[in-house]
Amino acid sequence: MNRRDFLRNSGLASAAVMFPAMAPPLAQAETGTGEAWRVFDVTTRVEILKPAGVTRVWVPTPLLQDTTFQKTLGNKFDAEGGTAKLEADPRYGAGMVAAEWGDGVKPVLVHTARFATKNIAVDTTLPARFQPEDPAILSKFTASTEHMRVDGGAVKDLSDQITRGARTDVQKAHMVYEWIVENTYRDGKVKGCGNGDINFMVENKLWGGKCADLNALFTALMRAQGVAARDVYGIRVADSQLGYKSLGKSGDITKAQHCRAEFYSSQHGWVPVDPADVRKVILEEQGGKQPDDPMVLAARKRLFGSWEMNWVGLNYANDVQLPGSTRGRIGFLMYPQSETAEGRLDSLDPDHFKYTITSKEIVLAA
Repeated sequence: MNRRDFLRNSGLASAAVMFPAMAPPLAQAETGTGEAWRVFDVTTRVEILKPAGVTRVWVPTPLLQDTTFQKTLGNKFDAEGGTAKLEADPRYGAGMVAAEWGDGVKPVLVHTARFATKNIAVDTTLPARFQPEDPAILSKFTASTEHMRVDGGAVKDLSDQITRGARTDVQKAHMVYEWIVENTYRDGKVKGCGNGDINFMVENKLWGGKCADLNALFTALMRAQGVAARDVYGIRVADSQLGYKSLGKSGDITKAQHCRAEFYSSQHGWVPVDPADVRKVILEEQGGKQPDDPMVLAARKRLFGSWEMNWVGLNYANDVQLPGSTRGRIGFLMYPQSETAEGRLDSLDPDHFKYTITSKEIVLAA
């Protein structure tokens, strides 16, 4: 599905983009990789328990752009008693369903996204064939954001220190990845996935956090070297097939949000990484692991250049202005968002903002 088709499908209260049968573009023969595509439906149901005046809700959709690891097959949604439409962030192209209800209406939005995923691995030791990225796209992912200043100061100083002696973008990325695995830790007390305030983190040398902190740190340190890098905000949709209990979630995935990262290599294109999940394995797998445990070492090796796609990417967006919102920008769009006449609701506060997210793997006829 391209961006034009996505934006064209909207309605007053509900709309649907058809869920097609498995089509030739998803066939294994087209990819030539031996990895099979898997198809999922993810359904988000949002209910505002204490509406006041006009109530608005925004729910992120899967990536609008097809990638080597993910393809969108359709979106459908219903906002009874209100209006809803598909929108896209103008800078990063982040897709979302935006819904609105008037005063006196009980706001409920149901959105189902269907998509296909396929495991991805990029061997950075070998030459690769890839489609070069548009320079205009790359420029977005070398720039500073509100919480990630990369053109000077503490982030640039740390990046220079870590990558001293590196010649290539891959060498720099590997040094940054290893530094994060060695020097940071997953902090279970952090709410949600963290807030991604890299400026504060680096200036105060606070190396604990969760995925939106640790993987955003990778992104910031790479951008400070002039290498394009980006956070990929998403959610886990299935159990891991690699034996990691901590790196998967199926069924009720309401709290399974996870941010990953990519960097752009001039020799390999976009390369997937996930140092935050290495720290998650250390903290959570089988009650906790030592850094030299074979399971940790395997994750550490695999998560530089590889993702298991029991996860869906939603968007790459930072500093997002939600369409129709009067409450300022948000740092990133990974959770459902809502606001009423009384202000923006806390996405992690179930007493006022109730939502459930469920995942189901779909077997489609050939």
